[in-house]
Amino acid sequence: MPMTPPPDLASLSLAEIARLAEAQKLPPVESWNPAHCGHSDMRIARDGTWYHQGSPIGREAMVRLFASILRREADGRHVLVTPVEKLDIDVEDAPFLAVEMKREGAGATARLAFRLNTGDLVAAGPDHPIRFEEREDGPHPYLRVRAGLEALIARPVYYELATLALDNGSDPPGIWSNGAFFPIAPA
Repeated sequence: MPMTPPPDLASLSLAEIARLAEAQKLPPVESWNPAHCGHSDMRIARDGTWYHQGSPIGREAMVRLFASILRREADGRHVLVTPVEKLDIDVEDAPFLAVEMKREGAGATARLAFRLNTGDLVAAGPDHPIRFEEREDGPHPYLRVRAGLEALIARPVYYELATLALDNGSDPPGIWSNGAFFPIAPA
């Protein structure tokens, strides 16, 4: 069964994006508890590229399918899970990459939505917070996607966020989305 291609973020309103994000039906991986079967021989690189046995997975539909069965365990490991098996997968940073952002409104009434490299849509807010982690190579911004899974916000999108934070004039600098404030500096 072919997967529906991801929607074009630019052509949608934030209300439409929120409805699509809410309607995304993912498998109930949180309720599946199969035996651990080993390692999948898969890796998700920092740039969001998925690899199997060292080769990039070129079919977007396959990546979207694997992403739909991805889960983060309580010990921090990432696994691919089905009702009958659980396999480890290596994740270099975050399993997803936020590659595009759309904004409506300004200041405390702003709403932000992100498109991930998998085509998924996520509206930032209380249930999907944005956080910043300071590292030696600079700040790393993240968006919570679902159940412990995060998206690294791509550098060009981060620059958009930084501009919004500076334009807000808030102290500390930060961004608003769906009634929640996210300071741009690490906590």
